Amino acid sequence: MYGPYIFLIILLLIGIVAKNTSLIVATGFLLLVKVAGTDGRFLAYVQSKGINWGVTIITIAVLVPIATGNIGFKQLAEAAKSPYAWVAMLSGIAVALIAKNGIQLLSSDPHITVALVFGTILAVALFNGVAVGPLIGAGIAYLMMQLIDLFR
Repeated sequence: MYGPYIFLIILLLIGIVAKNTSLIVATGFLLLVKVAGTDGRFLAYVQSKGINWGVTIITIAVLVPIATGNIGFKQLAEAAKSPYAWVAMLSGIAVALIAKNGIQLLSSDPHITVALVFGTILAVALFNGVAVGPLIGAGIAYLMMQLIDLFR
């Protein structure tokens, strides 16, 4: 009964010690939702839609320089001349393709989800990582699982 509260409080304390605002806000919000008693359908809804919301917010943030005019066709043409820009573009393509399979894995295998989420929490709290880990982590896990299955 109190297990989720204790777990969230521990994560909140880790966030405070690690000075990780994202973890503090996330755990604080979830604790408030639970204490208010609105966690039933609300948390199920957030769990089912949250990753897509997060990806949308990150996409908006990435596109802001285009909307403000700081990045335009001129900068794109200049970047195309740089080998680093091509590496960045290919990396973006690779990560997006890897993460695509991660979404499916997160929704289909709860054991993997728990491990990925815990790994992400550790990275965020202890190493100042960014909480995009579960999605790309799941994609990498999916690729590794496919590789293991290939050699069975």
